[in-house]
Amino acid sequence: MTITYQFRIATTTVGGFFKLLLLWKGSVYKLLFKETIIFAFLYAVISVTYRVGLTKDQRSSFESTVIYLNRYTSLIPVSFVLGFYVSLVVNRWWQQFKNVPWPDRTLFTASCYIRDTSEDGRIIRRTIARYMMFAFILIMRAVSNAVMKRYPTMEHIVDAGFITATELEEYESVNCKYNKFWVPLMWTSSVLAEAHESGQLQSEFGLRLIMEQLADYRDKCSACWIYDWITIPLVYTQVVTIAVYTYFVACIIGRQFLDPTANYDGYEYDLYVPVFTFLQFFFYMGWLKVAEQLINPFGEDDDDFDINWLIDRHMAVSHNNSSFPFEDLVL
Repeated sequence: MTITYQFRIATTTVGGFFKLLLLWKGSVYKLLFKETIIFAFLYAVISVTYRVGLTKDQRSSFESTVIYLNRYTSLIPVSFVLGFYVSLVVNRWWQQFKNVPWPDRTLFTASCYIRDTSEDGRIIRRTIARYMMFAFILIMRAVSNAVMKRYPTMEHIVDAGFITATELEEYESVNCKYNKFWVPLMWTSSVLAEAHESGQLQSEFGLRLIMEQLADYRDKCSACWIYDWITIPLVYTQVVTIAVYTYFVACIIGRQFLDPTANYDGYEYDLYVPVFTFLQFFFYMGWLKVAEQLINPFGEDDDDFDINWLIDRHMAVSHNNSSFPFEDLVL
């Protein structure tokens, strides 16, 4: 689930944001520590080999390579390509969250217009809630590994109480090879139409209002499926990944500190730790890791959406909304 830290910065204090730098879960340190160790190890191996393992001629050839790579790595537009890519991924990530379906509007509108407090009225409202939750689980199983693990088969959905065995047979009898999340929503519209015909839902305006909310719910289910189907073009992701990794592979050699006695321009000091190169690696690679984590928010990363928690929340809301109106409510 997305890491929440708002309560830590609720009040502005001196160095308030520095407290966030100590967090581990969801942090850039957790994302980068393996890559940083590999980068530092390779840099150190090449550095030691250059200093103690090469002959004079080999050192001269290596120094020429270092100068060449250091001069031309600046031609790789890492910040330009990476900046646009991360901006696109973050905007897409937020749009995906905004399109996660919530049944609340449909259910409380149904509770407003289906006022029957008898058992029949409760059954209608609960049937609407069940079918909407069934549609939600169907679409989330298609896009979220965590939900698929929770409900690996349709029988698990039956056991959870979202549909009956008879309804499962009816669902599976629908001849469609594509995702059939829309089927329970069609059932919901039929339940509403029957409620209107039987007088349980007397207001035509109320029926139209509920159907509008139901249609919006279906649109958001479709949007989740479309976001999973149509991803950021692979070529764009490949270009960014190749650019970043090529840049730092070149930096492993091109940022080596040479023998100061060789009098190469720009290599006056023989340093052992390339501090600013490591900082550059931390910032650019961290930027790329942000994109990698957010490009599919329905996974199981620290900052992915906790859909199983959302299912539990929707179940609780659906149960309570379908219990309304209270016959003993005092106005």
